[in-house]
Order: sequence, then structure tokens, then C-alpha cells
Amino acid sequence: MPCVSYSLAPAPQKGQLSKVLQVGTYKVPWLPPAMGLFNVSHPASFLLTGIPGLESSHSWLAGPLCVMYAVALGGNTVILQAVRVEPSLHEPMYYFLSMLSFSDVAMSMATLPTVLRTFCLNARSIAFDACLIQMFLIHSFSMMESGILLAMSFDRYVAICDPLHYATVLTNGVIAGIGVAVTARSFITLFPLPFLFKRLPVCRSNVLSHSYCLHPDMMKLACADITINSIYGLFVLVSTFGMDMFFIFLSYVLILRSVMAIASRKERLKALNTCVSHILAVLAFYVPMIGVSVVHRFGKHAPRYIHVLMSNVYLFVPPVLNPLIYSAKTKEIRRAIVRMFRPIRM
Repeated sequence: MPCVSYSLAPAPQKGQLSKVLQVGTYKVPWLPPAMGLFNVSHPASFLLTGIPGLESSHSWLAGPLCVMYAVALGGNTVILQAVRVEPSLHEPMYYFLSMLSFSDVAMSMATLPTVLRTFCLNARSIAFDACLIQMFLIHSFSMMESGILLAMSFDRYVAICDPLHYATVLTNGVIAGIGVAVTARSFITLFPLPFLFKRLPVCRSNVLSHSYCLHPDMMKLACADITINSIYGLFVLVSTFGMDMFFIFLSYVLILRSVMAIASRKERLKALNTCVSHILAVLAFYVPMIGVSVVHRFGKHAPRYIHVLMSNVYLFVPPVLNPLIYSAKTKEIRRAIVRMFRPIRM
């Protein structure tokens, strides 16, 4: 096991309350948080992990990972460019789609450096502060994607349930305001997270379970009470992702009720068909997320590779699937992409 250096807090003065933590063969003095919020021991860096038990195959797994990143970055960039240059796509639905593509690109860029370094170069070390930044970005962009999916469900609700007021409800100003609100919610809600972790002493180990930094994984390494972190993490999960899921479900209940009131079967199918891409994107995002939460909370005795696999699916699959889903299921996107690349073929 690699040697880990710690910056130790000063020994307590006489009469001060103190504890001693055992780290290997060393005894590390620890001061209560009241004596200094960040006056705790931290490793200089963390060690990332690929897939436990498959370390010898990391170089082979690097190929598929590179393909996934190429599809995610290339596909979402193409959609962003298509919405930008094609006037027929300057509508609320496609503006929200471009926001979704941007969040997918940002998520991929947040994980790409450490994932490829771990699998391609076997370079597992990441600085403590860099890990905090990556943790914040991953969770922020994930929450941003959830908020955008909620906004897209609102777009579908207005388009189907109140089509006459669609253009007046979802103006460019309203769309821009929704985008700003989604971004602000993500960053403001998760801003305390790095500081909540930084107040915890880390002295058990510096080895993380993934090839990127996540808050649930990092706080397991703390040798102090993590109740506040756990409660705040649960609060964030319920108040953002949970509420987003509830309102998405509610919007589709209302959409279904409105569609069932349409007399023509052909018109009912036409209305529902406009929601298929969004429903698939919602499933691609929330099903892996629910799976990760269930495994982390109830699968404590499951093999480590199951935890790692579920987390990888949650982070890597949505950015790959979203451009494929919208390119395959939305003919306006397909036509715009064809028109965009036609001059290149000529």
C-alpha cells in the first residue's frame, strides 16, 4: 500500500479535550471540530480505482471507454451545432435539447481526465483539492441534467395540453430564465458539499472506489462522524432529484389524461410520439441513478465491482444515449444533421 503523508493538527494543550486516532502503527492526535473547522488531517492526494478484480484488463477496457467518450462528445456537439445553425430548430423544445446536450458534454469533460488516466496510463493519483472540484462538478452537472429533463417535461405538457398558448408561455426570455434557474439551483445547492467534506479528517485510507470522485465514496474514508454529510446528501437527493422525478411523473399523468380526451386514435398517437424521445432520455438518466442509490444503501454485501459498474453506467450511459435517442426518434434533428453535413460531402 502506498505511503500516505498527513498534515497533522497541533497537539492539544493541557486541559483541552482530545482523541487519538490509530492509523496503521501511528497514533494521530485529533482535535474536535470546534477548535478549528478545517484544522484536520487530509491526504495530499487520493488514489482512484478502475474496476476491482479487472486491473489487468484496464488497457483493454480503455478502447470501449474512448469510443463511449467519442460518441458522447461528438454526438452532443453535433446536436448543439445543428440547433445553432438550423433556423427550423429555433423552438423551445430544441433549445431545451441543446441545454441537455451541453450538460452531457460538461459531464463527460468532468470525468474524462481521471477515467482515461486511470485506464489508459494507470495514473491513479489525484490531488485532494482537484478531487473536491471534480466531485462538485460531477454532482452539479448531474443535478443540472435532472432539472433540464424536468423543464423538457414542462415543454411537452404545454405543447400537448395548451398548444394555443405554447408560443406565449415558452418565450425566449422564459427559456433563458429556466436555464439560469436550473444552473443556479445546481451550483448553490451543492456549493456547501466540498466544505462539508473538507472539515472531516481522512486517515483510514486514501483509496477511492471509482476512477472519479463522488461524495458518497469520499466520505466513507473519513474517521469522524459523517452524520451531517449524510443528512445533507439525503436532503439534496430528495429535494432536487426526488422532486424533479415527481413533477416529471405528474406532467405525464396530465399529458396522458389530455391525450386520452382526443377522439382520433391517429391524433392520440401523434401527440404521444412527440414525447417518446423525452421519455427514453428520462429512463436513461433516472433508472441507473435509482440503481446506484439502491446498491449503495441496500447492497452493502454486494461485490465491489457491482457498485463500480452501476456508478459507471449512471455517469457514462446518458451522455452516450441522449444524442442517439434524439437523432433516431426526432426527424427534425435528423434532417438538420443531414443538411449540416451535406456541404462537407460535396
